Amino acid sequence: MSGGVDSSVAAALLVEQGYEVIGVMMRLWAEIGPGTGSSNKCCSLEAVNDARSVAERLNIPFYLINVEQPFKTQVVDFFIQEHAAGRTPNPCLACNRHIRFGYLLDYARGLGASYLATGHYARVRRDRSGRYQLWRGADPAKDQSYVLHVMGQAELAQALFPAGDYTKPQVRALAAERGLPTASRAESQDLCFIADGDYRRFLHDWAPEISNPGPILDRQGRQLGTHRGLPSYTVGQRSGLGIAAPRPLYVLEMDRVRNALVVGPVEELGSDRLRTGPVNWVSGEAPAGPIRVGVQIRYHTPPAVAIITPLPDGGAEVQFADPLRSAMPGQGAVFYDGDLCLGGGVITETNAAL
Repeated sequence: MSGGVDSSVAAALLVEQGYEVIGVMMRLWAEIGPGTGSSNKCCSLEAVNDARSVAERLNIPFYLINVEQPFKTQVVDFFIQEHAAGRTPNPCLACNRHIRFGYLLDYARGLGASYLATGHYARVRRDRSGRYQLWRGADPAKDQSYVLHVMGQAELAQALFPAGDYTKPQVRALAAERGLPTASRAESQDLCFIADGDYRRFLHDWAPEISNPGPILDRQGRQLGTHRGLPSYTVGQRSGLGIAAPRPLYVLEMDRVRNALVVGPVEELGSDRLRTGPVNWVSGEAPAGPIRVGVQIRYHTPPAVAIITPLPDGGAEVQFADPLRSAMPGQGAVFYDGDLCLGGGVITETNAAL
């Protein structure tokens, strides 16, 4: 339970279905900054009180557990280290892999629970062979299978996503019908550990050594200007470069070795190939050969058609039908067959480096 409407409704639905439900809220690490007072933004006193109020209304036990140190190590420090290496990580992937369906699942097992239920918008099914499958949620606008692709058979066997069969408006209506105090609670933010939501400011404060100015170069190595620190930019960015040029220039890549921002015209932007690190195949088995799939490289971007080829090292090579403009090392490349999530891996190289 997070103190939000999704997990509140998930708990309520499970109680109505006859489950013996235990509410658990994790206190995660978050910086204290302007606008937060002395409160942990991620797990504020208001959120804790809301979660506890929901538990009381449902007549279920409620526990608040401290997961600050594991979260700081596995998610926040990882986020900083990845940026220091010139990659663009998604901290939600690390959180689901190590904290929610690692630490918290182990905690639930220790309580004797058979399942860990969350408010995620996704669905778990079983195929004819009995294997567990991860499917997109019923609400395309809220689907969260992208950040859950890190789950395998062991985790899915003990996962319940009661909100996955509903749209967000339906979930809010269910909460209101049941008089839950979280019915109108605002949406939470993905980067919950950053006080003001500004990850560039966060990296400058917590890792100033990776935010040093450096050269802006073209593909031929000519210096066109000076950047403010690589974390201030993203691949595909056009505005804010501070360069006078006869043609619009876009960020092509961040070269951490040279601390250089590489820019070029639009025709040089894009990747039609990439490689991933070890792929987590939800089924537990990699395909025998190349397959045609949809590949999603960001949380809310539509999947792009591609051929993926499993590699001997456990990774995959991805060949897109059309170049993508914003593929960056560190992002998750997640594979879909329609609404079925097959798995995914972290991008290690784009065709600029292949």
